[in-house]
Amino acid sequence: MTASLHGVFPVLPTPFGPDGAPDGAAFPRLIDFAVGAGVQGVVFPGMASEVETLLPEERAGLVAALGRHLAGRLPFIVGASDADPARAAARAREGREAGAAAAMVMAPPAAGQDTAKQAAYFAAVAEGVPGLSIMLQNAPPPNGAGLSPDAVAEICRAVPAIRFVKEETLPCGQNVTRILAAAPHLDGVLGGAGARFVLDELARGACGTMPALEIADAHADLWRAWQSGDRATARRIYDATLPLLVYQMTFRVRATKEVLRRRGLLDSADARAAGPKPDAMDLEEIGHLLATARPVLRDPLPCP
Repeated sequence: MTASLHGVFPVLPTPFGPDGAPDGAAFPRLIDFAVGAGVQGVVFPGMASEVETLLPEERAGLVAALGRHLAGRLPFIVGASDADPARAAARAREGREAGAAAAMVMAPPAAGQDTAKQAAYFAAVAEGVPGLSIMLQNAPPPNGAGLSPDAVAEICRAVPAIRFVKEETLPCGQNVTRILAAAPHLDGVLGGAGARFVLDELARGACGTMPALEIADAHADLWRAWQSGDRATARRIYDATLPLLVYQMTFRVRATKEVLRRRGLLDSADARAAGPKPDAMDLEEIGHLLATARPVLRDPLPCP
């Protein structure tokens, strides 16, 4: 039976301690924040988890810890991408053993725009983890191939195990519309791109969104407002949070972790990922943008 993966599924970041290793004490706090915020599930690891910097044993240990700590309170999607489909399947199996409801996978850059190569890759992954739903992640270059909606639909039709798509190529909303029209057999298409286009995506039929974690409470409230038909509240939350999410485009996980630090969920915003680091003026601006978002955040922090 295919899991229901509808709603807000934030990608958990990987917290690091003073020794540079994953912080096993901070990780459960992030999980509990997501649960308390009222999201419908979580994702780990993804690009927002600095997955490319994690050693195999770190990755496996954190996935297992996630499953133990969640203890079935929420479904989770395991990130399982790898250039080698056999290794991707092994990562998906690690997730399934920890309780994952689905595996999110992106084909390697070598597959490019070749739909036959893409389909062969996903078929090999699915064969290695039978029975687990696959979520095709379609991201723009350089991380992904930036497949067209028609190409995504063709690959999904060729590999029945692909039940969901995470779509984050521009224009995101239009692509959601086109994928749903071309592949009506799918169980859903989720938006990505940091929830910067979430209202357009939901209006076009997206079954949810996959943002970073730092304002999961606001995103959960936006989803509930949208589902209840309260478009005005959804728009108010979106308008208050969008400036912060736009700034996050530049500093990515470092901005996410800085906000989580300021909200009392992390002791450190340290990151391993490549990319620009905020300087003193950037940190000041993050403070202003967080203040703009504060009216739609919950204080004190939600807890399970």
